Amino acid sequence: MSPGGEDTAPNGTGTPKGADVPEVAYVPKGADVPKGAGAPKEEISARAIRLGPRSVAALALVSAVGVAAFGWPLLADSASGLAHSADAPWLFAALLPLLLAVVMATIADTGLGSKAVAMLGVLAAAGAALRPLGAGTAGIEPMFFLMVLSGRVLGPGFGFVLGAVSMFASALLTGGVGPWMPFQMLSMGWVGMGAGLLPGAERLRGRGELALLAGYGAVASVLYGTVMNLQGWPYLAGMASGVSFVPGDPLPHNLARFVAYCLATSLGWDLPRAVVTVVLTLTLGRTVLRALRRATRRAAFDARVSFKA
Repeated sequence: MSPGGEDTAPNGTGTPKGADVPEVAYVPKGADVPKGAGAPKEEISARAIRLGPRSVAALALVSAVGVAAFGWPLLADSASGLAHSADAPWLFAALLPLLLAVVMATIADTGLGSKAVAMLGVLAAAGAALRPLGAGTAGIEPMFFLMVLSGRVLGPGFGFVLGAVSMFASALLTGGVGPWMPFQMLSMGWVGMGAGLLPGAERLRGRGELALLAGYGAVASVLYGTVMNLQGWPYLAGMASGVSFVPGDPLPHNLARFVAYCLATSLGWDLPRAVVTVVLTLTLGRTVLRALRRATRRAAFDARVSFKA
């Protein structure tokens, strides 16, 4: 009993039982809190843009198209005579609507708004601007670390679209438009999507997270070059028989030649790309992750607006 004879709430605030208690807004950890407001000041991560069923279906469809585009020459009839230089325009024509489908599906699932689209544009422009810095010299491509960190914070769907759009913008910026461009868009999209699927997005922080992202960035950098080799390797002629594609040979034999081809030709670009990605992630990763999460918190992509009388 309180001195006035009224029952008080168990929390000792002195509020009578049954009295109207004003709602107290929950302040996320790490949010900007005015001085003296008494709200918590802990740090919390921003939530990634979630994937709904439509987004998952759209990503699965575009990834299936990509796998077929990269792998079909290994299974095609040796007499077909088709090359990626002929099918790339068709792949590009199919890829753009599929990318739009991923964005539209995400909007339908989560209410993705203009703020997320604006962030997509800013990050894509930054990625496109980073790529020419190394000009592809010895595989030095600093855009990879930004794609990995953005996919980590903003989720696999956003990461896929960001990777593809960044590569498209980069190709226009550097004049690198050719039959390889849609394949680069798909590969970079997978890099961003894979980063968004890494475990521990809500809890893992600090050095552990940086080590995870650096390790993933190294693997993704090598796999990007390996996958991109499939775009042109089946059609390169005049190479040594131990590394060249042989139409009609069993798939295991051609795959063994493909591995030898990657080791002999592209590994000198893939390893420096991996090293650059690891170094940038470990040195700049904490700052970039903090900036991305702060921007995501303030944008409040997943906030639900409600009105009370």
